[in-house]
Amino acid sequence: MAQEALQKVAAEMGVGIKVETNGASGVGNQLTAEDIRKAKAVIIAADKAVEMDRFDGKPLVNRPVADGIRKTEELINLALSGDAEVYHAVHGAKTATASNEKQSLGGAFYKHLMSGVSQMLPFVIGGGIMIALAFLIDGALGVPQDSLGNLGSYHELASMFMKIGGAAFGLMLPVFAGYVAYSIAEKPGLVAGFVAGAIAKEGFAFGKIPYAAGGEATSTLAGISSGFLGALVGGFIAGALVLAIKKYVKVPRSLEGAKSILLLPLLGTILTGFVMLAVNIPMAAINTAMNDFLGGLGGGSAVLLGIVLGGMMAVDMGGPVNKAAYVFGTGTLAATVSSGGSVAMAAVMAGGMVPPLAIFVATLLFKNKFTKEERNSGLTNIIMGLSFITEGAIPFGAADPARAIPSFILGSAVAGGLVGLAGIKLMAPHGGIFVIALTSNALLYLASVLVGAIVSGVVYGYLRKPQA
Repeated sequence: MAQEALQKVAAEMGVGIKVETNGASGVGNQLTAEDIRKAKAVIIAADKAVEMDRFDGKPLVNRPVADGIRKTEELINLALSGDAEVYHAVHGAKTATASNEKQSLGGAFYKHLMSGVSQMLPFVIGGGIMIALAFLIDGALGVPQDSLGNLGSYHELASMFMKIGGAAFGLMLPVFAGYVAYSIAEKPGLVAGFVAGAIAKEGFAFGKIPYAAGGEATSTLAGISSGFLGALVGGFIAGALVLAIKKYVKVPRSLEGAKSILLLPLLGTILTGFVMLAVNIPMAAINTAMNDFLGGLGGGSAVLLGIVLGGMMAVDMGGPVNKAAYVFGTGTLAATVSSGGSVAMAAVMAGGMVPPLAIFVATLLFKNKFTKEERNSGLTNIIMGLSFITEGAIPFGAADPARAIPSFILGSAVAGGLVGLAGIKLMAPHGGIFVIALTSNALLYLASVLVGAIVSGVVYGYLRKPQA
């Protein structure tokens, strides 16, 4: 959407532009050295680290991706005004994150977080759906009552799906932490981040931590995963430590190559590993407590959880609040997939499907309040909503946030609450209607989403002012 907004506004302004995309599917329409040489200025609209060294010597504007959608003309004008700061690469390895010295602490945190999340999602989605299919295959083929403990790997075909999915899903935390560290400290931080994520996944820790276990002997946290929280903290620790080593450990110029290849990965891994062995203790305790809490939710608590998670998905439609809810939902999958899936994940996906579908409802019922172009966009949003692509509603939310966003939050919260009330579970981390078979009640799930979309669409359409 940022690409489309930049191209559309640039065309209206009579400005030539080439837009390189860098999303979950990789780099598209990549800029060549000749493209960059001819360019008068560069605009970076990204929520993740991108390769920056190639823009050395160019006037550069560095903003979040939302500004590329909402403040498109402002960015183009600033880039061409002569007031944009000229970017200078340092040591040939700076990224967009490092280049923006004025970036707020919260903005830097979000950019590093999103760098990890965007690299992690393919592993979550691919691995999670493979694991879910393993349970479906065993369920379809039948498993004896005395072998239900092996559900998901009882039949050979299901077992193959389970092993492949488990291999992909198992890389989720190391990849996440690795790319958070990479966003902070570039390639030298990658190995330390992977190690931090692996330790978070496996749950290694110093010593034993006593806790009550039926009033009997104490146990240990070693072997108890600290999960996403541990990987998150570990990724930032790894990146910060490697960055500190780069800055404070000096070597002769002749050994600079060895420093990047040998010294930084080695020292970074050693320091990160030992720090994580300590950090994993409180993170594992928090993770365990959170999972126990979620496991005990029922009735009104599940409804409240669904309302909160569903509503969060519509607050910024792909921004930090949306991603926090999504990551929380996916974090519950590993512990619940064997019991039929996660109510939290089901509420998250339902809430995320509502805003784009609400756009269609609003444009259908209140045609006089939308332009022809907006009504056509409403049709496109059917596909985006059914595919669980919440970002489809961003242009409408950005154009009229005071009316659109509260309407979206209301409908998404209703959908999430209905899912929680019905106790509907989901075994897949993504896919929308294409993974509807992986819910515990497909008809009730679709009804919950539909009710939420109608509520949002009617409220938004009613509040919106008619077009002149």
